[in-house]
Amino acid sequence: MSLRILSATDVDNIIDSFTPSELQIMMARVFALISAPSSKIDAPARISIRTTNHTALFMPARIAPSSSAGGTSIKIVCVPQAPDMQGLPATTLVLDESSGAVKAVVNARKLTALRNAAGSLLSTILVAQRIPRHLIVFGAGQQIEAHLDLFIRRFPSLRECTIINRTINARAQNLLQRVKERFPGVCVDLIASQGGYHDPSSSCIDIRNVISSAQLIICATSATTPLFPSSWVQSGTHVVLIGSYTPKMREVDKELIARAIPQPQDLSARAIDRKKWRPILLVDSRKACAVEAGELIDAEIKPDDVVEIGELIPQDYSTGEVDLGRLEAIVGEGLPELQDDHVALPDFHGPITIFKSVGIGLQDVAIACAVVEKAEQIGGLNPGAGTIISNYDS
Repeated sequence: MSLRILSATDVDNIIDSFTPSELQIMMARVFALISAPSSKIDAPARISIRTTNHTALFMPARIAPSSSAGGTSIKIVCVPQAPDMQGLPATTLVLDESSGAVKAVVNARKLTALRNAAGSLLSTILVAQRIPRHLIVFGAGQQIEAHLDLFIRRFPSLRECTIINRTINARAQNLLQRVKERFPGVCVDLIASQGGYHDPSSSCIDIRNVISSAQLIICATSATTPLFPSSWVQSGTHVVLIGSYTPKMREVDKELIARAIPQPQDLSARAIDRKKWRPILLVDSRKACAVEAGELIDAEIKPDDVVEIGELIPQDYSTGEVDLGRLEAIVGEGLPELQDDHVALPDFHGPITIFKSVGIGLQDVAIACAVVEKAEQIGGLNPGAGTIISNYDS
């Protein structure tokens, strides 16, 4: 019995080989399963064990191997009790479907950020403008770095990116430098937001100016008060919210959420076939967002106000599976009817699109199993990536 160990460096090398399209298709299949649950998936509630210094979280989940990116895994992460303690990397155990043995131990430090970024990019392709020029991100952690990497790679039209962090600390400056080095053709700036948007300083004015010019806004913070007011966001903007995961957290105000709520006739799983751009409030899971997304709870959002992103994934109704051909065309080229149909909306009170994600355990299964599969393929007839313990059970 052999066991594969994938370190952080191993995982970094593997995930660099994934294209934005591959990652989007992977997440699209997961979202489609979530929106049409069946015996193909199993996602029990997470288990938490409180220790003296940490809360240990155990998150098992399974996607039937007959489905793409199928497999069984459990993610383990310890969250420090003290706010000044450094967080620990998550670890995912991937099981062998035939024997039931653990076949891989994967450092998952960057995998959560990567799968979230892939879901956010998919939402943008499905409902947002086709030709974004200015991207704004709030935060400077791994979530933001993964989003910047995927979005800039996918949208060559992006010429300007603004990183807004609470302070201009070493982490934010290092992120700025890495993004500039990787994408020299994009103008990347860093602005501090300490003091909030009520602060009359020049920094606040700068933030208002950059937000008002953006077509894409991504928020990945643990904020408990809105990062900016709705009145700063121009109509037609796509906003991604992935930071909040408790009822007390909120990254935007309820006025902005209201601008994304469509009319009843727009709430259809066939919205992907629409001929004109419309407002839409997308979520990864109605059930999860109803109890975890502070912004939606604060805005008193009803289940009928939102659309699960999985409901927009094209289906082959003859097989009940994802229509892979249409999906590949969408993530590769976007929706053609939206590319030329968008009309500039210069006001700051009209409709927008929003994707709110609190994260789904099945996404962890898909990305971890895909990484292990890539590791096995690397090197041809050689053992592949990582460290192999060939005599693990002896």
